Amino acid sequence: MAYASRFPDVEIPDAAVPSYVLARSAELGDAPALVDGLSGETITHGQLVAHVDRFAAALHARGLGKGDVVAVFSPNTIWFPVVFHGIAAAGCVMSPINSLYTPDEIAFQLKDAGAKTLITVSPFLDRARPAMEAAGVTDLVVLDGAEGADSLRDLLTSQAPSVQPDIDPATDLVTLPYSSGTTGLPKGVMLTHRNLVANVAQTRPLIDLHDGDERIIAVLPFFHIYGLTVLMNQGLQWGGTVITLPRFDLEQFLRAIQDHKVTRAFVAPPILLALAKHPLVEQFDLSSLRSVTSGAAPLDESLAFAAQDRLRTLAGTGDDGVTVAQGYGMTELSPVSHTTPDHGLEPAGVGATPKGTVGYAIPNTECRLIDPATGEDAAEGDRGELWVRGPQVMAGYLNNQKATDETLDAEGWLHTGDVAVVDDAGRYTVVDRVKELIKYKGYQVAPAELEAVLIGHPQIADAAVIGVKDAESGEELPKAFLVRAPGAEITEDEVKAYMAEKVAPHKKIRLVEFIDAVPKSAAGKILRKELRSR
Repeated sequence: MAYASRFPDVEIPDAAVPSYVLARSAELGDAPALVDGLSGETITHGQLVAHVDRFAAALHARGLGKGDVVAVFSPNTIWFPVVFHGIAAAGCVMSPINSLYTPDEIAFQLKDAGAKTLITVSPFLDRARPAMEAAGVTDLVVLDGAEGADSLRDLLTSQAPSVQPDIDPATDLVTLPYSSGTTGLPKGVMLTHRNLVANVAQTRPLIDLHDGDERIIAVLPFFHIYGLTVLMNQGLQWGGTVITLPRFDLEQFLRAIQDHKVTRAFVAPPILLALAKHPLVEQFDLSSLRSVTSGAAPLDESLAFAAQDRLRTLAGTGDDGVTVAQGYGMTELSPVSHTTPDHGLEPAGVGATPKGTVGYAIPNTECRLIDPATGEDAAEGDRGELWVRGPQVMAGYLNNQKATDETLDAEGWLHTGDVAVVDDAGRYTVVDRVKELIKYKGYQVAPAELEAVLIGHPQIADAAVIGVKDAESGEELPKAFLVRAPGAEITEDEVKAYMAEKVAPHKKIRLVEFIDAVPKSAAGKILRKELRSR
């Protein structure tokens, strides 16, 4: 059976992303929209609108037009939203690249996405330039300037006429992030203007918005759909202030919350672990925080309580203090399908949302729970694979109909690969995974991708990778089971060093075990369950 959201449907504006997200910015004028959490450099809402107009015009003057893909390889800065909305306002499609990627990984995405331009920063040029050469991309913009490339200043001072492309929000793509989906190698997730507009509109009824007084800390990367939609676009659409940090450093994170009076933090579980246990937390005033919401990976109930209780105790606010909660989503869902409402906004007759759950299906969202063994709807109260249908569901995977058909069925149901249970109040808890993906520090790590790299080593005959939970950190660590080639004597340390050169840090192999043979089915599929049972 299909479970409807416990919240009434909301109207989804028929608008392009920039016009919807920045609708209030012109009237907010000098109010800060974006603040660099380290330097204090600020872009006001009025400046943001003007910068987006100039950036879009400059891209159009470069020959870029509707549907062209522009890749962005950058850490979080106050200029990232200018770049994203400028690309979108030009009718182009922004493909964000993980800032930890190696040249080979960047080149793969550039080629697969068909990118015509790469926008980056000078510290990333040592990886960007070889990737561009390998992918055959020649147009480069370096935001902070570099020899032989235009800069952000060059684009923002363009005298080109403003552009108004004809955008159909329902069908035209706005962003092309890469995800491993439920399994396999990274794939381009086609998200339309309507997908992103819908997701911001859908989550609004679950937020107790303090109009004009919301300050969101943006430490999760904007290249990740969680950062792009939930931190950046949602915060700006509220008319709030987004405080950016280029990476997670605990002291900088805590200082930014204190100095900028941050009201909301959207984080991943490793940050909650630090808030719950690290002694540095006691040195900062975090009393401005009203809400901390965790996503990107499961949040343990005990950790949620530990972080919430400590923050309340330090602030001296008692039961009326900050709330620590959890949401759920995936890139293919733009990304939110479930979240925990702010206190007082729960469905009528329902109390506070229990820790450990991901909350309710957001408005305009339907869910099913499917028994993986039978393919039928799970009995009420039983576990099942979570299927989701709603306006936030992706259009499909770029140039990969097979993967699209495996994930998105003919009736519009997205098969998440996660196993969940729902209680009689409509609150969902994610309890397991059908899919093979490893989640490490909120990042997706595809075993198949790591196995392909490992097998490329001449001393490795076969490989299988699984995630192994670390009891101390709670993280899922990539573990490789390896078969040495005949006569080879490769060691665990040599394997780790080899992988560290080939993949981004979050994909590194953390554990190695040498075995005689990788267990496989008659069809050649790796039997990961056998490896997990070792």
